[in-house]
Amino acid sequence: MLGNVNGTHRSQSGPSASGAEDSLNDFWANRPRRPRRGRKIAGVAAGIGHRYGIDPVLVRVAFLVGALYGGAGIVLYLLGWLLLPEESDETSPLESLVGRGRSSTSAIFTLLLCGLLIPAFGWVFDGFFPGYIGLIVCAGALYLLHRNRSHVRQVAAQPVASPMPADTFATTAPRPQPSTVDTPADGTRELPVEERTTPPAWDPLGAAPFAWDLPEPSQPPVEEPPEPAQQRSKIGMMTIAALLIVGGGAALMTLVSPGTSGWFTPPHIVGVSLAVIGLGLVGGAFVRGGRGLIGLAVPLSMVGILMTASDFDGQGGVGDITEAPTTIDAVQSSYERSVGSVSLDLTRLPAIGDVNTRVDVDAGDATVILPKNADVDLKCETDVGEVTCLDRTINGLGGQLKVNNDGDDGPGGLKIDLTVKTDVGSVEVRRG
Repeated sequence: MLGNVNGTHRSQSGPSASGAEDSLNDFWANRPRRPRRGRKIAGVAAGIGHRYGIDPVLVRVAFLVGALYGGAGIVLYLLGWLLLPEESDETSPLESLVGRGRSSTSAIFTLLLCGLLIPAFGWVFDGFFPGYIGLIVCAGALYLLHRNRSHVRQVAAQPVASPMPADTFATTAPRPQPSTVDTPADGTRELPVEERTTPPAWDPLGAAPFAWDLPEPSQPPVEEPPEPAQQRSKIGMMTIAALLIVGGGAALMTLVSPGTSGWFTPPHIVGVSLAVIGLGLVGGAFVRGGRGLIGLAVPLSMVGILMTASDFDGQGGVGDITEAPTTIDAVQSSYERSVGSVSLDLTRLPAIGDVNTRVDVDAGDATVILPKNADVDLKCETDVGEVTCLDRTINGLGGQLKVNNDGDDGPGGLKIDLTVKTDVGSVEVRRG
C-alpha cells in the first residue's frame, strides 16, 4: 500500500497539461543534477541523460552539433554548468554566487563562466541564422523531453515499513495447547514417523515398498524460454527518408523556382538537413534507437561549418572552365564556379587596352596566366588553401595577397585589374 501511495504522488508531481508555465516551473524544481561519476567535462550531458532516462551519448552529440553549427551548444552547455547543481550541492553555482545556498564551484570560476557566456552569445546572436535554429531546436527538444519523461527520476529509497506486532490479531487466534509428546531429559524430542502407504512417483506399480522412504529424484531444471529478440528501432530509417525528402525537395526548388535560390543555398540546405537529423536523434532518445544518425550528423556539421566560413553560395555551377580570349571584348567580367576549376589564359590579348575581370571559385582551383609585359593590379585570396600571386605565396586560413606589377618592360601597355578568389582551394597567378 505504501508503494502505491508513493507512485501516485510521483505521477502527480510531474508537469500538468495546463500549459508551458507549469512545465517550466516543474523543470526548475526537479532539474537535473550534475553527477561526479561518468562526466566528461561538467556533467551537464550526463545529468540530463540520467534525469530523463536517455543515453548521455545522444545528449553529448546534440551539444557537439549545436556547438559546431551556430554556437548554440556552447551557450546551452555553459548555462547548464551555471544553473544545474552538482549532486552533492545545495544549489547551482549561479545561485550560490548571489547567496542562495552552497555550491562546490568557487565564485571566481563562476564569474569566469559568466564571462565566457558573453562571446558565446555574441557568436549566436550576430546574425548567424543557424545559431537561432540551434537555440530554438534545443530549447524545444528539452521542453518536450521534460514534458514526456519528467516522471523518470531517481527517487530516494523509501524506508521499509515496520512489521505488524505479533499480538495484533492474537485475539482471534486460539492459544496453543500443551504438547502430549514425551520429551527426554536431554531436551530433544522424538517425533513419530509416519509410514508411507502409497507408492511414490518413481514406483507407480508399488514393486519396491522397502525403498519408498527414499527421497524423490531431483527433476531436471526447466529451461527458460529465450528472450525475444529486441526489434530494431525504425527511427533511423524514418529520419533518413525524411532527410531525403526535405533535402531533395529543397535542392529541387532551387532548380524549378530560381526565385527561391536566394534562400535555398547549400548552407541553408545543410542546416535544414541537420535540423531533421536532430529531430531524429531526439526521437531516438525516447525509443532507444537512431544511434547511426550520429555518424551522419557530425560530418554534415563539419560541411556546414566549412560552407558558412567560406561563403559558399552554390550559384556558379559545377565543372571546369578553360578560357583563352584573344580580344579585350572577349574577356568576361567574371568567371565563376561552385565546384570545379577555372583556368584563364590572358597571354593572347593585345598589347594595349584595359581589362577588368574576376575569377571566383567556391570549391576548387583557380589559375590565371598573365602576359609578361602587362601592368597588373592583383588581388588574390582564399578562405582555406594556398595562394600564389606572382612571386609571393601564403598558406592556411584567410590568405590574401595584393600585388602591383608593371611587367618586364615597365609602366605602359596593357593594363589588367584582376581579382582571383577561392573559398576552399588554391589560387595561382603567374606570367606566361
